[in-house]
Amino acid sequence: MNAFWSYFWPPFCAGLIAGIFAGAVAFRMRRKRNAALGIGAGLTIILALVWHGPLGAANRFVAQVERAARQMIIYNEVPWITGHVHHDPLTRRVILSGRADDFQRSELARIVGEIPGVSSAQWTAEPGGVPMIAEGAAVAILGFLLGLLVAYLRELRRRYNAQWNW
Repeated sequence: MNAFWSYFWPPFCAGLIAGIFAGAVAFRMRRKRNAALGIGAGLTIILALVWHGPLGAANRFVAQVERAARQMIIYNEVPWITGHVHHDPLTRRVILSGRADDFQRSELARIVGEIPGVSSAQWTAEPGGVPMIAEGAAVAILGFLLGLLVAYLRELRRRYNAQWNW
């Protein structure tokens, strides 16, 4: 398993499960539909934020990516180059530093950018990029919406089968 899936898969699954349960409640009780959907979406975002911070997924992701970048740099025999994940806010970009010529700069940026979970590699720490916490919350909401779809299809099947009372 790579660093990308080890960070984004758990919030997606948490959103999926929350969506299934919130949808099961929302599609059966019309009066409590908005409350159930709001609580489910809020719980999904909270789970994604807890996964990112207190449970340490962001720190593990950073450690895995920086270790892979260091191994890639050493494999290419340029140990005087360093690569670190961009912070403030934490993104999936790797910032490279050290002395290198133009060819080494372009090739190292390309090679390090191909590490699983890295969005891009650059030599300058320019602002921009989507924070990882926002990406994690978006993936969790995507899982929540998929869970709602599953709950809706399950409810349609239950209603369809309810008409057959032999």
